[in-house]
Amino acid sequence: MNGVNNESPASVLLRVEDHDRQRLGEALRILFNHGSILGLEPTQTDLYHWAWANRPWLEEIGALFDLQLVWENEMRLVQAVPRSGAFLMRLKLDATLVLLTLWYEFDAAVRDRGETPPVTLTVAELNAALETKFEPMRKAKPSQTRMTEILRLAQRKNLVRFTPAAEFAQSRVAILPTIKRVIPFQNLDDWTRQAQRFNTGGEVAPSEDQEDDVDAEN
Repeated sequence: MNGVNNESPASVLLRVEDHDRQRLGEALRILFNHGSILGLEPTQTDLYHWAWANRPWLEEIGALFDLQLVWENEMRLVQAVPRSGAFLMRLKLDATLVLLTLWYEFDAAVRDRGETPPVTLTVAELNAALETKFEPMRKAKPSQTRMTEILRLAQRKNLVRFTPAAEFAQSRVAILPTIKRVIPFQNLDDWTRQAQRFNTGGEVAPSEDQEDDVDAEN
């Protein structure tokens, strides 16, 4: 024998110890349910470091589900990016407009103003940006209750961190870098073309129950 270990990650998994098996299961559940592991959050720091040290295991299993794992060690982030339609979210119209606005605000803050993620704004600022970018779609602007639902969905998918305030307009929304891959525009021109579809599409009295035809990656 030449001493070289030619075993595949899958074969090694068959003999994994209980501690690592539990960690692996925890990492996979978070990736499947929330789309990413955020190692800068105290509750996920240890798990991220374990995942980073055991990348081949996670990548092997992710590939079985047609998921590509993207690692950003500087941000202590690993994100599961679908390579097929199995993990795509079908979003209602109002949710799509909110996520498009969040994407733009994140991109502008990082690219134009040099801010370091996460990018934070208030719900009042988010609503103002939404109205500016999608003025023809003002009838689709979500109510306070609906905006809360959308932001909580975005939080479950690790796209934002939402901190409600007694005065809802002052609630804080921290946009995470994961949004750049969940809505994978190549550049601002791509975003603008997508936004124009809504602004010039001629929808009449759109409601929150309508589904758009844009898929966001889970």
